[in-house]
Amino acid sequence: MRALLSGFALFAAAPAAALLPAGPETEAPAEPGAPVQTIDDRQEEGADERIAGRISGIFAELPAFQGVSVAVSEGVVTLSGEVPKQDDIDRAEAIAARVSGVVTVENGLERDVSISAEGTGLSSLADRWNGLLAMFPLIGLAMLVWAGISLLGYLIASLGTLWHRLAPNSFLAELIASAIRFVFVIGGLVVALDMIGAGALLGAVLGGAGVIGLALGFALRETIENYLASLMLSLRQPFRANDWVLIDDLEGRVIRLTSRATVLMTLDGNHLRIPNGQVFRAVITNFTRNPQRRFQFDLGVDADDDARAARQLGRDTLAELDFVLDEPAPEARIMEVGDSNVVIRFLGWIDQDKTDWWKAQSRAIPAVKEALEEAGFGLPEPIYRLRFDPRSATLPFENIAEAGRASETAPPKKAVRPVSVTEADEDVRPSNEIAEMVEKERRESGGEQDKDLLDSSRPVE
Repeated sequence: MRALLSGFALFAAAPAAALLPAGPETEAPAEPGAPVQTIDDRQEEGADERIAGRISGIFAELPAFQGVSVAVSEGVVTLSGEVPKQDDIDRAEAIAARVSGVVTVENGLERDVSISAEGTGLSSLADRWNGLLAMFPLIGLAMLVWAGISLLGYLIASLGTLWHRLAPNSFLAELIASAIRFVFVIGGLVVALDMIGAGALLGAVLGGAGVIGLALGFALRETIENYLASLMLSLRQPFRANDWVLIDDLEGRVIRLTSRATVLMTLDGNHLRIPNGQVFRAVITNFTRNPQRRFQFDLGVDADDDARAARQLGRDTLAELDFVLDEPAPEARIMEVGDSNVVIRFLGWIDQDKTDWWKAQSRAIPAVKEALEEAGFGLPEPIYRLRFDPRSATLPFENIAEAGRASETAPPKKAVRPVSVTEADEDVRPSNEIAEMVEKERRESGGEQDKDLLDSSRPVE
């Protein structure tokens, strides 16, 4: 916000500085090699009167110097009186110094600051007003030219059908139309200011516009970044509607791509809006693009068992499952030797068009586990070895005999009620609840859906 205010201050100051009169220019110092004017040791008779008459005659032809008195003695010119403007003081001295025979100029002129003085006060205001009135026809013509050029730009930008035909999506078409309007309005303003001769004001306006653009760029950086990211995403089309994607750590199905955000429906059925700037920078994983997807899980067998046999048995078990693809074939990899087991990772591929990924993994894990247990492989829990410090012998540890009697009197554990698994429970067909919700919302969203930048007719990146 501070940068924005600074930009407005500079923009307001620039035109004012352009309209203010320029200060008196300082005389450039004489070059070291320039010849120095010499003064004669004698003066011609009547030279002072001739110089005074010449300077007075020149001043008589200039209205600003009507009240200036000129006195000359031995070539030294003394100017006295009052002039309307500050610049006239230096101007009178420069004129007098250029007359032949002048040795030097003693400038005693002062500026007339009275209200009735010419060039100041009411007189100056009246002159400026008269000048403004004289420029009214030219200013009106310039404004008409500006309005005509701007109107032409709006007419060209209103050819929506043409821009929608040339642009790949509606967002880019609207961006092209806005750019055309902006260019014609600014171009018309430049032509109008040039017509009235406001070159300094034109430079100030363009400079102020640059400062404001810089300030707005910093203040609205995230908004501008989102719009640019929206443009790039609309051109690249990284996903389709209803694709199951993972954007960094955000997962869901794509509902739409707007000019500011990508809208997802999470697997819990909630709406998730991600700014397009974040989407453009993120790593996007698309689970829908390739129908074949791999699942994996880890199981640990007893370290004393044959890990290679367990690996082979688990791989064969996965291959026997009807939803696991034969190509690519299932795999089993020995990952590491743990504290009390050998960790084996089992991997299998499914066709997502026919099989739900979560259901497939949920069926594969118990199938491999049961096969290993039936074959006699142990799936041990972590084993921890405890070493008691002799210094802790005085601690009141529980007596083993008492613990044994307590276990004898402990109530028996309740038996687990057997549960029968039906064919419906083993169904691995894809669940389309979220996909159906997305399709329903896309059909019923109305105006918001009309601004969707996803285009199914264009190739996906």
